[in-house]
Amino acid sequence: MHFDFAAFLVAATFITGLIWLADALFFRQRRRGRAAAAVGAAKEPVVVEYARSFFPVILLVLVLRSFFYEPFKIPSGSMMPTLLTGDFILVNKFAYGVRLPVLEWELWDLGKPRRGDAAVFRFPSDPSLDYIKRIIGLPGDEIAYINKTLAINGKKVDKLPQGRYRGEDRELLQSPIEVYRERIDAHAFDTLEQPRKPGLQGVTTVPPGHYFVMGDNRDNSNDSRFWGFVPVENLVGRAERVWMSWDSDDLRVRWGRIGRPIP
Repeated sequence: MHFDFAAFLVAATFITGLIWLADALFFRQRRRGRAAAAVGAAKEPVVVEYARSFFPVILLVLVLRSFFYEPFKIPSGSMMPTLLTGDFILVNKFAYGVRLPVLEWELWDLGKPRRGDAAVFRFPSDPSLDYIKRIIGLPGDEIAYINKTLAINGKKVDKLPQGRYRGEDRELLQSPIEVYRERIDAHAFDTLEQPRKPGLQGVTTVPPGHYFVMGDNRDNSNDSRFWGFVPVENLVGRAERVWMSWDSDDLRVRWGRIGRPIP
């Protein structure tokens, strides 16, 4: 069962705020009056005490998470070598506009996705799932992926060989993996390819209001090549930095990855 943390925060903020406000407007003065008549201290109900304590904290978390930055955990290796399984990242929520939590209504258009952005989005077929991929095609772009070579609007994306992959993923180290440096507009990043593994190929045009995304781990990524395009309303934000990284195989923190920017 999917737990909607955003809906929980909104509900918790509303309930605690309502209790605190109702007490301040209708009950606090009566309570103090009765206490004064009885020559004693006015005891605040436990539910009001908790609401008063938790409301500002929950509200702060809601505002920060909804409008500024939200933490996410990387569950798979589809964005290797840029991101590893177990990385915890910060996602810039206002990079693609400010939206109301839960309802996802856009309040302010502060920016648009750019080619090369590493973006978090809600999976079109199941919005309860959050995915992270790299934006390759903007609305109207023609995207071609032939013989593991990417082309955008007829122009091939340069890929410079960087040698064999020598990273930390044990499964990938069991087969030959090549690293390539690609540049799309302002973003330069590394991708992985398995020479012996055939890649899905084809040509498509991105429809209006949608984006074409791919994982940096090109032969091990479930992306737009398989299930189609990402609607603009499904975008959550731009991934910007790794704030923690945990290797569950060796049960250790990858200290060298903490604070690393995401290209």
